[in-house]
Amino acid sequence: MHCYSKVSLLALASVASVASARPSAPTHLDTRSSTEACANGKAIYITSNTAQNAVVAVPIAQNGSLVPSQGSSTSTGGTGASGITAASGDAAGPDSLFSQSAIAIAGNYLFAVNPGSNTVTMLAIDAQDATKLTVVGTPATLPGEFPNTVAASDKYKIVCVGLTGAKAGVSCAPYSSSGIGAVDALRPFALNQTTPPGGPLNTVSQVFFSGDQMTLFATVKGDPTVNNTGYLAAFPMQNTRSSCHVAPSVAASGVTSSPSGTAVLFGTEPIKGSSDLFVTDASFGGAVLSVDSTGKAATVGKGVIAGQAATCWVAISPATNTAFVADVGVDRLVEMSLADGSIQGTPIDLTAISAGDPGLTDLRAAGSFVYALSPGNGTTDASVVVVNALTRSAVQHVSVAGLGLSKSAQGMAIFV
Repeated sequence: MHCYSKVSLLALASVASVASARPSAPTHLDTRSSTEACANGKAIYITSNTAQNAVVAVPIAQNGSLVPSQGSSTSTGGTGASGITAASGDAAGPDSLFSQSAIAIAGNYLFAVNPGSNTVTMLAIDAQDATKLTVVGTPATLPGEFPNTVAASDKYKIVCVGLTGAKAGVSCAPYSSSGIGAVDALRPFALNQTTPPGGPLNTVSQVFFSGDQMTLFATVKGDPTVNNTGYLAAFPMQNTRSSCHVAPSVAASGVTSSPSGTAVLFGTEPIKGSSDLFVTDASFGGAVLSVDSTGKAATVGKGVIAGQAATCWVAISPATNTAFVADVGVDRLVEMSLADGSIQGTPIDLTAISAGDPGLTDLRAAGSFVYALSPGNGTTDASVVVVNALTRSAVQHVSVAGLGLSKSAQGMAIFV
C-alpha cells in the first residue's frame, strides 16, 4: 500500500512548484573517498510492528555489507499495530505507521514505539555486540494513543514520543540506566483522528531533536483535499542549565509553522552545522527549511521529483553531504542538495537488484552507505538494499523475512 493513493496525489499536486533538476551528478562524487567521510555503522535496527513487537538487529560488516545470518530479534514487551489506509479501509502496510523514526538511538540506548499497547520500550545496546539488545526497565505507558515515532536526546537524557491516534500529540520523559522515568502530559495535536488512525494524511509524521538538541520538532501531515495544511511544531528545551533541583525538560507548549509551498511534511533530518532542516513532502518531493530563533520554519528551496508516488523518508549521507529520499511506490532513491533541495543527477534505479521490491520506506546512512528498507507487500519479502552513496550504485540486496519482518515492519536506526 502506497503512502498516498493516486487520487490523493492528484489533489496534492496543486501545491507543488517545479524546481530545476541538475543534469549531472555532483562533482564531490569524484573527489571524496569512503575513508575521508567517516566510519561504517555496526548494525541497523528495524521494528517488526507485529502483535508481539520486536526489534530486529542486523550486523554490518567492515566493508559496509549486511550479515542477516547473524541478526537477532528482541521482544520489546509491547504490541505492534498498523494504521488504516483511509482510501481502502484496509490495514496499512507497507508504511504501517505513516511515520519516520519508529525507532531511535541515543548513545548506547535504543527506543522503540509499541503502537498497539500505547507504550515505548528502552533497550541497551551491548558494547561488544551491537546485535545484543537488553530491555531496560519496563515499557513506559504514554498518555495518548497509537505512538508511531520516537526521538531521544543523549545530551539531556530525554525521550519523546509522537502519537497519532484519537489522543494525538507529543509526550516526553527522562531516562537513565534504570529505564524510562515519569512520562509528562500530552502536548496535544488537534487531528480528530481515530485509533488506529486513518491515514496517511492528517497524521503525525516524525518527532526529532535539532542538531544541538535544544529543540524538539514534530512534522504533522495536512490534508489538502479538505484545505488542511500540514505544519512543523517546535518545542524548546528549558532548564538546560540543570541543577539538583531543576532538570532539563521539553517545554509544554511551542510554535507551529507551515512553510510556503509545503503541505504534507513527512521525514526530516537536521542539516549538520546549521539550523536548517531537510524535509520530505509527499505532495512533491523534498525541501530545505530554515528555522529561526523562535522555531518557525521558512522554505529555502524545494525539488519536485518527477514520477513519484509519494516521497516520505530521508537520510543524509555523511560521505556526500547530500540527502537521499525514498518512495514507497517507486523502487529507487533520489539524491538531493542540502543547500536548495535540487535534484542531484538521475534517480538511482534499484529494480535490477531488488527482485521486485514495490518501493522503499525507512532508510539510514553511515560511512559511504545508505541502507533502505522495503517491507514488501505481503507477496514480496521484507528486504534491505545497500547503496554506495559515493558511486550511486546498489551493492547488496538481502531478505530479512527470516528475522520476522513483514509488510508491517517500520522504522530504521543505525548504530555507529
